Order: sequence, then C-alpha cells, then structure tokens
Amino acid sequence: MNAQSNSSTKTATKPRHYLMTRPTHYTVAYEINPWMHPEIATDTARALAQWQELHDIYVELGHRVDVIDDAPGLPDMVYAANGGLVVGGKAIAANFTYPQRQPETPLYNAWFEQAGFPVFSTRGRSEGEGDILTVGSTILAGTGFRTALSAHVEIAEITGLEVVSLELVDSRYYHLDTALSVLSPELIAYYPPAFSAASRAVLEARFPDAVIAEDEDAAALGLNLVSDGTHAVMAPQARRLGDAVRERGFEVITVNTDELLKGGGGIKCCTLEIRAA
Repeated sequence: MNAQSNSSTKTATKPRHYLMTRPTHYTVAYEINPWMHPEIATDTARALAQWQELHDIYVELGHRVDVIDDAPGLPDMVYAANGGLVVGGKAIAANFTYPQRQPETPLYNAWFEQAGFPVFSTRGRSEGEGDILTVGSTILAGTGFRTALSAHVEIAEITGLEVVSLELVDSRYYHLDTALSVLSPELIAYYPPAFSAASRAVLEARFPDAVIAEDEDAAALGLNLVSDGTHAVMAPQARRLGDAVRERGFEVITVNTDELLKGGGGIKCCTLEIRAA
C-alpha cells in the first residue's frame, strides 16, 4: 500500500464487494468529456499497472473483487462504475448517453445475470454509479450532463428507495461521482461549485457536517474516491481533501491513477460496488 498507509492498516469492518474491468484496451480515442484529448498520448501499460495497484489494495483490505475483461473498441469500459447500479440485490442496467459507450451495456448485463441479479432497465438515460450514489437508505442522483431526471423516478420505483436529485452545472464534473463522494452512511464530501444553487441548498440541509472540497482537490478528481467506512482510497494529488478526510477518522490510502484521468475517470470510476442486499 501507499506510504500514507502502513503495517497497522486494518481490514475493513464490513468487507465490500466490487466489480472492476481490466483496462487491456484503454486509450483516449474520442472526446465525450472535457478531460479527454486524443492528441495526448496514453500509456496502456501504465494504466494497467495503476489499475492493478488499486485492485490489490482492495484485496489487501479484505474486500471481494470480481474482474471482467474489457473488449476491443471499448476503451472506456475500465470505468466500471458507469456500467450499472446494484442495490438491494437488483441490477439496473446502464443506458449510456454517448453511442461510443452503449456497447458496454450488454457486457455488464451478462455479468449481472451470471451473478444471479435480476436486471432492470430505465427508459431515461442513466449511467450507473457514475451518477447514482447510495448513502445509507437514500440514493443521491446526479443530472445535468448524462443521467436524465426521468431515470431518477424509474430508479426510485425499481429500488423502493428515496432518490434525491442533484443538478450538476460544471461540465468538468459531468458525473456525480466526480463532484461528491460517500464516506459513510451519514457523511459525504462534495465540491459546491459543481452544483446548482438549489442542489447546494439540499446538500447543506441534509449533510450539514459534510467535508467540503476545495478547487485544487476537485480538479484532481480527489472526490472520485472509494470509502469502506474505515478507509478512504483516493488520489494522492488531493492533499487537502485527504487531510480533511483523515481528520474525520478515516485511514487514507492513496493510489495514483493519473493515466486513467486522461479519460476523465479516477478511483471510484473504476469501481462498481455490488450491494447484494
């Protein structure tokens, strides 16, 4: 593990189940978000090494990690969080906005079905845990760039959970998981300028003790982190955010995924949590 962790690192109190996609065919071949620049070279071997380090950290922490392979022509499939939502033993398929990513959906659905989860679909555009984050018994749902507001209603009907809609207004933070992270069932971290005034008011009312990210940490996709309630696995570039999370009692473990950042994703983007119940 990274130097910010050490030999005293504890395994998670409650092991999680994650799905990840190995970035064998990773590259940046098109532009569908502001982070993507095909003219800038990508290093697939480096992306694989960074992905493997993240995978191994989860395993060392005691989590179950299932892996599926990507496919030729689907370089963004490494961002497994966008591949769907699994909550309460139900899988909700991704309904991607951009045609470049739409062929990923049947591949993720096949995994869900093989794992024994019934698969539901939404008519509205929906991009999995990229925009749909579970906080205790509530779902925070992003809209504005990718996931349609109508899909929020459908997800509430499928899951039976309260869904709180949040409007994103800065295209750099095109998915909710780039602007907000779930640290525990009671605690989130977020970047206020990424949200509309009305959505900021909702977050302030519901999470008055939230960790607030600063510009520099948000720009490093520091909020695109994964927390198991004990540890927060996050980007080393988000130093102030890391300090703030550590002050809340979490053990911070850093892993550099800057090669994958060229495609507009980070640690959480690579990690789909499977909630069987």
